[in-house]
Amino acid sequence: MQILDILSPERAQAGVAAASKKRALEIAAGTVEKAVGISDAAPRIFDALLARERLGSTALGEGVAVPHCRLPGCDRTVGVLLQLAEGIDFDAPDSQPVDLLFILVVPEQATDEHLQLLGRVAGMFNDADARQALREARSAADLYARVQAFEHTASAG
Repeated sequence: MQILDILSPERAQAGVAAASKKRALEIAAGTVEKAVGISDAAPRIFDALLARERLGSTALGEGVAVPHCRLPGCDRTVGVLLQLAEGIDFDAPDSQPVDLLFILVVPEQATDEHLQLLGRVAGMFNDADARQALREARSAADLYARVQAFEHTASAG
């Protein structure tokens, strides 16, 4: 499974104003709710993402984080990419503010898929050129196109 299998242009958001980790997760939860079509799911998604963060930060360092959770009643995996207007504190291991987040919400039973996608997203975020390209995107369409370019390069290599 590739990142583009779970990310749509509508869920790649550039220049997002979020002054805190909680606000970024609220924005992501609302975006996921629209994608999964489960009414009033945003509070449950937000709570699940926050509960996961309480176990340990999902920040990887280098200004990136991969918040993720399982969602009962969800029948497909959904990804949201947020490029923040300003970096926020995310309890990162390198103490750097986070400005790129890839939020991953998976069905409750999707263990292998969940781990596979976490690895794929981490691979993108571990690539310094990919991180820089995502940070330089000036619109949602541009941000999505940069993920497409990374996926094309990763698949070819």
